[in-house]
Amino acid sequence: MFPPYIVGARREWHPPLWLRGRCSVDMSFALAACEDPLIRMGTVLVTGGCGFVGSHVVDELIARGTSVRVLDLLHPLAHDGEPGYLNPGAEYVFGDVRDAEVVARCLDGVDAVSHQASMVGLGADFDDVADYVSHNDFGTATLLRELARRPVPLVLAGSMVVYGEGRYRCLEHGLVRPGPRTPERLAAGEFDPPCPTCGRALVPESIPEDAPLDPRNVYAATKAQQEALCAAFARETGAAVTALRYHNVYGPRMPRDTPYAGVASIFRSALQGGRRVRVFEDGQQLRDFVHVRDVAAANVLALDSGGAGTFNVASGEPHTVGELAAEVSAAFGGMEPETTGEYRLGDVRHVFASTGRAAAELGFRAQVSFAEGMREFATAELR
Repeated sequence: MFPPYIVGARREWHPPLWLRGRCSVDMSFALAACEDPLIRMGTVLVTGGCGFVGSHVVDELIARGTSVRVLDLLHPLAHDGEPGYLNPGAEYVFGDVRDAEVVARCLDGVDAVSHQASMVGLGADFDDVADYVSHNDFGTATLLRELARRPVPLVLAGSMVVYGEGRYRCLEHGLVRPGPRTPERLAAGEFDPPCPTCGRALVPESIPEDAPLDPRNVYAATKAQQEALCAAFARETGAAVTALRYHNVYGPRMPRDTPYAGVASIFRSALQGGRRVRVFEDGQQLRDFVHVRDVAAANVLALDSGGAGTFNVASGEPHTVGELAAEVSAAFGGMEPETTGEYRLGDVRHVFASTGRAAAELGFRAQVSFAEGMREFATAELR
């Protein structure tokens, strides 16, 4: 059976390669006339629009009255069939962003693109490297090649993983950049990176967008390359490109029971399975946990502005992983978390965001507090 187009409740079969040219699909849209820039611009393509973040972006755009087309592979690592939460107000194309013909069809009549499609997380092991590069970088390259023929504003779902470790200050040597944490130090329980010059303890600080990139795992490397490809596209075509570096996103529709999920989802999955949450290292890792509705709002602001640039998308309020575990466990009514001292090579110690640029240039400020978001997330529907 061929993967379908879905327009509301109407389905039309999307032909495979050998049938192309022998049948056609109506992809016309009526443009709305309104003072809202998003409505006035017509149609936004959201790649990965069935996923965790992408589906919330779709909902936010449709709530604004924008016409939305979605391209999503429904990858089995992220989906077990069609999600039940798909917004009937959007048009859905089930296809691969690496397929140039599908991408070209989806771009027909589009006025902006929100590129959310990505293979996320650290994965199971290094054997995943080719899949990450294929989905994230080759998929982005395919989209950009087709988009270069009809340049429109592009918003890229980036990630804070491109920073590697966050920003650190030595009381003697000022701002420093520690190297990767060694297995020997981690095994000894020495989790905080030392000053690379004097070996003393460092003080973590919020990281701004102009910090050097230092991706330290496969996923991070592919996300950095996505940004580089999009920057090249912007220079070549003059199209406006906005890269949104998401920090630790959580909320309803997160995938569960998978090594590709984020830490919040892993904790919720444990609680739902009646297990105690296991916190790696000493639980003092600092992160910025931002609710998915705030991330969706940041995407709409970026599309609305039509500007360009790179922005952290975060709450501006760092919390430890241990705090996350305690909050979600208490709200769920589960057992107290267990701090295990285990570690994963490739994890970083502290990284949290400076949010001043997003506030000043996009008008983005997170609205969902950590406590409120965790109470909701403890019982939210996952997929």
